[in-house]
Amino acid sequence: MSTTRRGPVLGRIVVFACALGLLAACTSGGATPAASPSPLPASTAPDASDEVAADDAVKADAVMQIVRDYMEEAHLKAVIVKVSVDGAEIVTAAEGESMTGIPATPDMHFRNGAVAISYVSTLMLQLVDEGEMSLDDKVSMYLPDLPHADEVTVGQLAQMTSGYQDFVLGNEEFAEIAYADPFKAWTTEDQLALAMDKPLWFEPGTNWAYAHTNYVILGLVLEEVTGMSLEDALQERVLDPLGLANTTASLTAEIPEPALHAYSSERRSFLNIPEGVPFYEDSTGWNPSWTISQGAIQTSNIDDLLTSAIAVGTGELLSKESYEAMTSTDLRGKTTAIDGCVNCRPLDEFATYGLGLWISGDWLLQNPLFYGYAAVNAYLPSERIAIAVAVTYEEEAFNSEGQYSNGGDELFRRIGAYLAPDDAPPVRPTP
Repeated sequence: MSTTRRGPVLGRIVVFACALGLLAACTSGGATPAASPSPLPASTAPDASDEVAADDAVKADAVMQIVRDYMEEAHLKAVIVKVSVDGAEIVTAAEGESMTGIPATPDMHFRNGAVAISYVSTLMLQLVDEGEMSLDDKVSMYLPDLPHADEVTVGQLAQMTSGYQDFVLGNEEFAEIAYADPFKAWTTEDQLALAMDKPLWFEPGTNWAYAHTNYVILGLVLEEVTGMSLEDALQERVLDPLGLANTTASLTAEIPEPALHAYSSERRSFLNIPEGVPFYEDSTGWNPSWTISQGAIQTSNIDDLLTSAIAVGTGELLSKESYEAMTSTDLRGKTTAIDGCVNCRPLDEFATYGLGLWISGDWLLQNPLFYGYAAVNAYLPSERIAIAVAVTYEEEAFNSEGQYSNGGDELFRRIGAYLAPDDAPPVRPTP
């Protein structure tokens, strides 16, 4: 799920796949920055741990001031944030409201969207490490009846270089169905039926296009290899080993309590709501079953987002070779736009794609955006900085056509620039 601002009809559904201050970090949801040092007797000199605690408190205050400033600027309704440096927690906090009169809190659950893509690619690379499959395997080894299966490899699915068209991005039929009935329970057959009868955008391996189709197919491949449902395989091999107790797969719209509520104006153009007429819906209960592979559609919380940012960002469950493949920037400067393909584009320093993971500068991340929710979990290996944010939007965040941008992605970049000024996340190119 990309981070680009979305255009008319489908553009609005595109990317469902994205100041320093020393004020006290008191939040409506209860910030938990590193504790400030207690006053010491005059005769007692501060030790190194006191200095670290004081420095962490300054960082926590600064991060929360960045959050507050950006919330006002971008018209965010709620922000949940967690940051750590070298494994030490700097701040965990929530600002704003989940619903009117109900404060957001750090323990709230929300949809994690594309964050699960990194779990799927981790599972795939584990199986590669174990010799159960290869990135060079043709899809036809596992799904022989799928169109173009004898042309596309498993690795190309994971890297989005298969050429398959997307059933979401650029697909007007999908937009019509999804916006007419946001509560629809989608099946795998529903997803693939909107893409499999279309020609490839390009010869597999020669270009790049973000397509949810790739990971729906990859999920089916992994079920063939493991002999398990994707949900069970991810639970056994990824979620449990990483201790992600708050990350749960579900094909329903239910979010475990306490739930962070979301609101959206993105159906405004589809429903022909005139400009100037207020339009702002509770989208919390909209069904996310279209988003990715059945079994990888999940809810989570900020703790699990940060934990997995570190685990994925360090390759905790992978061999060195697989981690390097996952985080490869080989596509930078090697891809192009294609007429008619809304998400075929050059990959560069700002954003390139590894195997189920975005790389922006030296930061490794995922940045879901859909149905009024946005989030980021990001990791900078060189400085061991991890940032997780989840945001929702006020009505003013949506333009006259119901479009909105990934406020979670921009907020992460501002926090990252403060914490790592010498290796800050790249600034989004000006259109």
